[in-house]
Amino acid sequence: MNRPVKQNFKRPEHIDDYPVGPQYEAGHLAETNAGWRTYRPVVDHDTCINCLRCYLVCPDGTIFKNDGQIGIDYDYCKGCGVCAHECPKDAIEMVKEEL
Repeated sequence: MNRPVKQNFKRPEHIDDYPVGPQYEAGHLAETNAGWRTYRPVVDHDTCINCLRCYLVCPDGTIFKNDGQIGIDYDYCKGCGVCAHECPKDAIEMVKEEL
């Protein structure tokens, strides 16, 4: 599965060089948005049963399945905790971010 990747915006030199419509083709993001997160979800893979409920309820779409395990794209996770709250096995713990 291809995940979106961050692509820096290169400011055009002339007004005629500005894009008409979207700046990028689909699958590219202009910036990460996790800089203000206080807590981040950490998955205990030994406890996780891969029910993918966390994937279904994640409002940011940052949870993915990779090689049979749940992964979290921390560049875009805002730390809301919905995934941890909804996990039926308490396999996701919200851990305070370290500065």
